[in-house]
Amino acid sequence: MLRRGVTNFLCSVRAYSAQVEATVAKRLQEVAMNENCILVDENDRPLGQASKKDCHRVSPEGHLKLHRAFSVFLFNTSGEMLLQRRSKHKITFPDTYTNACCSHPLHDIEGEREELNALGIRRAAQRRLNYELGIPTSQIRPESFHYITRIHYKDIGDGVWGEHEIDYILIVRKDVDLKPNPTEVSEIRYIRREELDNEIQNLGAPLTPWFHLILKHRLKTWWDNLRHLKKHEDLKNIQRF
Repeated sequence: MLRRGVTNFLCSVRAYSAQVEATVAKRLQEVAMNENCILVDENDRPLGQASKKDCHRVSPEGHLKLHRAFSVFLFNTSGEMLLQRRSKHKITFPDTYTNACCSHPLHDIEGEREELNALGIRRAAQRRLNYELGIPTSQIRPESFHYITRIHYKDIGDGVWGEHEIDYILIVRKDVDLKPNPTEVSEIRYIRREELDNEIQNLGAPLTPWFHLILKHRLKTWWDNLRHLKKHEDLKNIQRF
């Protein structure tokens, strides 16, 4: 009888703890939607600012504000790529698989508006890798990123929240320490190049739209040329899929 009572009590404590964690995670995501992104035109020229909420909310006509973003592809020194599963608490594209880190430079952070050599983007990527994956900022510096190109894409998602971004693609090959933030990330794994297709087919959740596009059009080529990325750079043109 006592053992059953203790077991029931522990189950209740765990359930309450999980509920509290979910409430906190949801609140953090809502607060983050007030951060201001950098609005741009189709040629990536800055136009001002708007909150993440305003940028990602699909209008009744299906419109979304175009803004800057970045996607980091992180490989270890063995050539394996880090895949993350977004937390189910994410407001946009929850519980989906994607590349190591996807986020935005913020208009409110002056250093992230710096355009020379995509320095602002690199600073934002360093910040988010630390926040999402717990990678110490000393391990990945702005100069650690290989900026390879930009991609313009749009996806209306579930019709409420979507994406319309000029996405800077950053590649890093480095061994790092990881401590994922459960508010942002529910799972991480490294995958091998030769196992890519099989891994993708057997994931237990869909891919984010930007990762799906990059996987379809560019990722395999970049992965096969990690030591020769310079010849695959295109910093002048914006890729439109």
